Amino acid sequence: MIVYHGSTEIIRNPDINHSYRSLDFGKGFYVTTNQQQAKTWAKRKQDINGTTNAYVNTYTMNENFEKLKIKDFGEELSEWIDFVCDCRDGGNEYQKYDVIQGKVANDKVFRVVDMYHDGIWDKERAIKEIKAYQNYDQIAFITQNAIDKMLHFYSFIEVK
Repeated sequence: MIVYHGSTEIIRNPDINHSYRSLDFGKGFYVTTNQQQAKTWAKRKQDINGTTNAYVNTYTMNENFEKLKIKDFGEELSEWIDFVCDCRDGGNEYQKYDVIQGKVANDKVFRVVDMYHDGIWDKERAIKEIKAYQNYDQIAFITQNAIDKMLHFYSFIEVK
């Protein structure tokens, strides 16, 4: 399987040490199967960091999950939204896994998660709203062992 990572750097040897904050699935190295999504991430990081560079790094990902603990949310949103809220609150539930897969909270979904997290909407309303938006995917590598076993740098493209 081909996966992508948007960055301001070419990352031939991904690691978890450079993950500086908890995202949807905690601290880790994030990839997606959607190249356009990775381009968007690269441009966003470029804007945040004020750099002139933006890249989409491409990796082959073998799907041999043997001896790795994988959490795959698939289309399950009820558990997913609680997990994302826990990670954003600094929880460490994500540390039970080597790899976590599921939907990504893009800008619109992020607002829905916030409305649920803040108690403005109940879970039923939040899930209904999330289903109305196009969903992208993300795969978070939480452990270096998982990266080393599953990801192999293939190429990169510069994003203009």
